[in-house]
Amino acid sequence: MSKGVGVDPMTGEAIRTGTADIEPSLLTITRTAAPKELPPSSKLLFGRNFSDHMLKIRWTEASGWDAPSIEPYAPLSILPSATVLHYAQAIFEGMKAYRNPNGTITMFRPNKNMERMNISAQRLALPTFNGDALIECMRQLIALERHWVPKEQGHSLYIRPALIGTNGTLGVQPPNEALLFVICSPAGPYYPQGFKPVPLHGTTEYIRAAPGGTGAYKLAANYAPGVIAQKMAAKAGYAQNLWLHGPEHYLTEVGTMNLFVALKEEDGVIELVTPPLDGMILPGVIRDSVLTLSRNHVSGKKRLAGLPEKLKVSERPITMGEVKAAAECGRLVELFGTGTACNIVSVDKIGYLGSDVVIPTGEDGMGPLSKSLWTELTAIQTGRIESEWNFVVTK
Repeated sequence: MSKGVGVDPMTGEAIRTGTADIEPSLLTITRTAAPKELPPSSKLLFGRNFSDHMLKIRWTEASGWDAPSIEPYAPLSILPSATVLHYAQAIFEGMKAYRNPNGTITMFRPNKNMERMNISAQRLALPTFNGDALIECMRQLIALERHWVPKEQGHSLYIRPALIGTNGTLGVQPPNEALLFVICSPAGPYYPQGFKPVPLHGTTEYIRAAPGGTGAYKLAANYAPGVIAQKMAAKAGYAQNLWLHGPEHYLTEVGTMNLFVALKEEDGVIELVTPPLDGMILPGVIRDSVLTLSRNHVSGKKRLAGLPEKLKVSERPITMGEVKAAAECGRLVELFGTGTACNIVSVDKIGYLGSDVVIPTGEDGMGPLSKSLWTELTAIQTGRIESEWNFVVTK
């Protein structure tokens, strides 16, 4: 059991013994009296529909984490003076659960999300927690909501854990009360009409992050400032921002995704480049997965059909000047973004300083590396390939 939890000698039940971590054995479930009608899978829009129940766990500085509870999805009750509303004391994660061909429901690498969520919590002086314990609580929530996991190929149940400061006192300081909650939303395929590469606007007017800042953490405050830049990109005819940094215009991220660039060297070797985790880049779970699959291919641990025989994987800085020069001399193979929502999305051009840098894509809308990696990744996530990355929710 978690720290702060013991056993009642008379009943054998779990009881509090002091400041506590999250304890799944104390979880209670209150079922909704009015279940919702499931939305048609063909009409799902991201983040518009939510399942019947949610997970809630309160925390106080005095006693630690309260007993977890699964309750009907409903509005939260917080004070107007709650610190989350004034000082953005909020973090979140994005995860997915998939229905496998045999009916088993799995989550994809939830331990990586829990690691990152705890790191984000530390950055905002929010309470940390036992990641395995929260995964078990989420497992019980998803098992209860398993009929909300779509059966159709390419669909999933999006899972959104969030942690917010809730104490009702003004003043910039660590919170002494907090709330961790998890909601679920059925999601359709990112490419409902087939793969479609996106055009990017190389944003020089704004930056997403800076050294020593909070770009490497999944904070709510990192996202709202990007909306105006996104609107400007859309007005100029582009789908997303390519965030650049410094006078050298280093590539950092694509919208809310990590990015990869494939370059052909003079000796025929293909270099797959992604910016390093230098404090400005969010350590994405799909980013890590793509790096691992690529390095396994290079080492021979598992070769992937479609990836180059001669492949080099690099985590290094890369500038728009290098990308543009590679495009002009025919050495730019492809550029793509990675993230939980899309897995992988290809890019076909970048608007940069008044002109477009054209990026190769195949007839199917993807490049050779991204197509191979996407195929392997989705096969793992949906259970068509067995992997230790899949956490079983229910069979």
